[in-house]
Amino acid sequence: MKVNMLHRVVAAFVISGALLIGTSIPTNAQDKQQNKEQRKAEQQQAAEQQAAQKQSNKQQRKQQAQAEQQQPAKQQRQQQPQAQQQQANKQQRKQQAQAEQQQQQQSQQQSQAAQKQANRQQRQQQQTQAAQEQANKQQRNQQTQTEQQQSQQQTQAAQKQANRQQRQQQAQALPQSSSNDRQQRVDQQQRRETEYRQQLAQQQRFTQQRSASLQQQRRMAQYRYQQQYLLRLQQIRSQNARSYNTNRNSYFYAASNYRYSRGGSYYQTNQYGANLLRQAVNYGYEQGFRSGQADREDRWNSSYQDSYAYQDANYGYSGYYVDQGDYNYYFREGFRRGYEDGYDSRHQYGSYSNGRYSILGAVLSAVLNLESIR
Repeated sequence: MKVNMLHRVVAAFVISGALLIGTSIPTNAQDKQQNKEQRKAEQQQAAEQQAAQKQSNKQQRKQQAQAEQQQPAKQQRQQQPQAQQQQANKQQRKQQAQAEQQQQQQSQQQSQAAQKQANRQQRQQQQTQAAQEQANKQQRNQQTQTEQQQSQQQTQAAQKQANRQQRQQQAQALPQSSSNDRQQRVDQQQRRETEYRQQLAQQQRFTQQRSASLQQQRRMAQYRYQQQYLLRLQQIRSQNARSYNTNRNSYFYAASNYRYSRGGSYYQTNQYGANLLRQAVNYGYEQGFRSGQADREDRWNSSYQDSYAYQDANYGYSGYYVDQGDYNYYFREGFRRGYEDGYDSRHQYGSYSNGRYSILGAVLSAVLNLESIR
């Protein structure tokens, strides 16, 4: 019984199991199908979500890109007023700098104008002062000329008086003068003129050699001085000839009233000879001064003995009244002193007045040492 009950129970379990199996198989198939569809739906939904996410990401990136593109424009719009302000500030600073520069230029122009005005006034003052000095100089020159003219007139009047007295003395002395003395003076004068004419021929040859030598040495200042010396020498010869023709008779009859010493010997002469010896010293000083100036201008070593005028020593001599050797000696004495003054640009032995150089009276007296014998 119990076994049948057991079999029945077992059979019941078997049948129930078969039913359950039979029932569970379709259920599992459906579940699989549902699961498959569900997974498919889930995959589709995931794909759609993924596609939507991609689309969303794409739109987000696009929006971000647009935002990034719009950002510079926005920044540019924001920066534009600032740039305009900076440009305005820059232009303002530029205008201010230009204004300051213009103001500085105006200030400089005003300063320059004031300086020009001051310079103009200074030049006017200088011109006025120079004109005043020139007027004063002319006034002094005129005064000096007037004084010199007066002095010359007085000297000429005194000379005329002395000549008148001398002629009177000569007229009184004529009966007492021997014919031998007059003839001796005539003979001396003829000898002097002959020696002088002979010396002129030698002088011309020496002059040409000297001129060529100066040009070779490029001593142009000394060369110009020598040409002036020779030109003036010709003029003085003509003047001396006219003066001698006028005074020759008076000279022959004039008694010797001066004596001078040279080389340890004494010589006598009259008024004409004494005047010529004074002229020799003065001419020598004047020509020596000009020759010294020329050598200094040529930057040549000081050497008065090298000068043509010193070697010639006939400036102002034409063969009248005294021997040529005496005239040359006193000319060179004056020349040496004048050369030293001219070369050293000083006035130790002489002075300058009215365009001429003259030896000082004290120096002239010391050099010539004329003694009156009457």
